[in-house]
Amino acid sequence: MIIVHHLNNSRSQRILWLLEELAIPYELKCYQRDPKTNLAPPELKAINALGKSPVIEDGVQKLIESSAIIDYLIRRHGDGRLQPDPSTPAYDEYVQWLHFAEGSAMLPLMLNLYVGRLGEAGAPLHPRINSEVANYLGYLDTALSQSVFLLGDEFSAADIQMSFIGEIARAQGKLGNYPHIAAWIERFQARPAYQAALKKGGKYDFAPH
Repeated sequence: MIIVHHLNNSRSQRILWLLEELAIPYELKCYQRDPKTNLAPPELKAINALGKSPVIEDGVQKLIESSAIIDYLIRRHGDGRLQPDPSTPAYDEYVQWLHFAEGSAMLPLMLNLYVGRLGEAGAPLHPRINSEVANYLGYLDTALSQSVFLLGDEFSAADIQMSFIGEIARAQGKLGNYPHIAAWIERFQARPAYQAALKKGGKYDFAPH
């Protein structure tokens, strides 16, 4: 049985969603953020020394990175579902989206969040951060202007991995100029597996309101 160590209001929500899409049984172990600091509880460090989520355990195997977890679950348990045929160019595009989410797009959004807490002290950094946010969101919006999902009309795990980028950008009020991202979010949040994962995962501020 796969065990998912899940932190509320975190990117581990994507892993629950993937498992629901694939109809893979799993055991859920939930952790709650500190209501004052918003940090993960110390108990999570007993599972992952970094104190971060998601974490999955599958027998003796333990994985802590979202894209690695997604790849593992599809290869080991998904029978190739939710990804293109590895022999096709579409697969290379799929892998690129898996890495783009955390390797490129997430950084300026996180900087926007943290620097915003500095008040006036952070003001000199905002023009560069906003420029980078616009750069990456513009890239994503252009891609979605040409298709329903990231790889065309076919929903894939690339959409799951990239979903948090869209959701946190919307939470930060950044989607005014990106209607294709907004429409994509509406589409994937309406999926039954997404809704099922929400019910199991608990509080998630980036869900539909």
